[in-house]
Amino acid sequence: MTTDLDVAVVGAGASGLAVAHALRKAGRGVQVLESSEAVGGRMRTLRQDGYLIDTGAEMLAPRGYRATWKLIRETGLTPAETPRVPHSIATWRDGRIRPDTGRARGLLTGAGLSVRGRLNLLRFQADTARRRKEFDTDHPERTPLGTGTVAQLADRYGNDLVDYLFQPLTSGFCGWDAGRSAAGPFVSHLMATGSTADWRTYRDGMDTLTRRLAERLDVTTGLRVEQVTRHPGGARLECDGTTLTARSVVLCVPAPVAALLYPDAPEDERDYLHASTYTPMLKVSCALDRPLRLRSRRPVYALVIPAVHDRVLNGIVIDHVKHPGRVPPGAGLVSLVATPDVTRELLDAPDDQAVRRLRERGEHYLPGLGEALRTARVHRFRHGLPEATPRALQLRTSFLRRPSRTVEYAGDWLMQRPSSEGAFRSAEWAVARVLDYAEHPGADARPEVRHG
Repeated sequence: MTTDLDVAVVGAGASGLAVAHALRKAGRGVQVLESSEAVGGRMRTLRQDGYLIDTGAEMLAPRGYRATWKLIRETGLTPAETPRVPHSIATWRDGRIRPDTGRARGLLTGAGLSVRGRLNLLRFQADTARRRKEFDTDHPERTPLGTGTVAQLADRYGNDLVDYLFQPLTSGFCGWDAGRSAAGPFVSHLMATGSTADWRTYRDGMDTLTRRLAERLDVTTGLRVEQVTRHPGGARLECDGTTLTARSVVLCVPAPVAALLYPDAPEDERDYLHASTYTPMLKVSCALDRPLRLRSRRPVYALVIPAVHDRVLNGIVIDHVKHPGRVPPGAGLVSLVATPDVTRELLDAPDDQAVRRLRERGEHYLPGLGEALRTARVHRFRHGLPEATPRALQLRTSFLRRPSRTVEYAGDWLMQRPSSEGAFRSAEWAVARVLDYAEHPGADARPEVRHG
């Protein structure tokens, strides 16, 4: 059939913009279609009265983020635009803020771990170091941990290490329930990124890279794709009463959304799509009239709060410490991250109820929060981050080995890696498959496409 577009990319989040960028470099014509009014997805930043408010992602690592840093270089971002986050992350334990979470120094200071917990951390590090090559972020289904969950790490390394390090990190940064999500992807990510001491942010907001990518692309915002169907020679997209056709389509949306948009997906894709579930995420950004700080013996920019101590808050990010350019002079900005249980409870609740619940609890860790509060914004992501369940890992290999087709996918769920790097890395896989299909259209019997 005659098509309107060469490649249609559905979704202008991190993976969609990276897919479009790479395909455009390869000489393909690309149109990005985004249902919301702005690009960035879960990396979007709001700009309000001098505040830079990161709605989703907060940081990036200098190690283990190869695809991210490749794009940073290609788009010309300078080191000054990706500064190091000063100070450390801390853990709450027994009424105190314990700095150095995720740093080598934490083995000396404790970072919230007991002496036994620190010894078990050393044992965990030794065990994983011996098998480092088997912890591959591209293939989390192949780790020595198999399909065991984060909570089951306690069987090997004790409750203290899980309760005061693994659970707070996975829950605070991924929204994971430690009893549902597999340990393999989490440990692979930890080993790839290393210490939190050198983590970075984007000076001008976490959407800096996605905005830079979008500037070079054809992006249509405010256009909702409602359904995708395959047809000989391409695919048809139903979009807000308009029909478009394309030779190739890349669905760069969460797996549950992709399954709804593409109901006649081939049988060898459906199981993995449905197994790739997401955890919802909710946080409240509090714009303050002064720069409050957590009461720690050393400055910290984030506090992770174990579930054994708090059922409401997962963590707190002090955004004006993360980078001073986030706020007007003399002001402050704080993000309150809800636990998985409270997120589900408040996901459809009125904003004022969510603000009140998290602010009241936040006052416990950050006295004066309510008095300093100027305005608050609630950020909800029904599809926050991929859950990386054992079931998804079991199905992933067969999904990757399917032949290249008219309709392909990208997103952090493809990698089962809950991070912006997972999204950017998935784009590389998707682009390889689109280009392979262009060379071998209709070759449904082709073996697995290899990706670098």
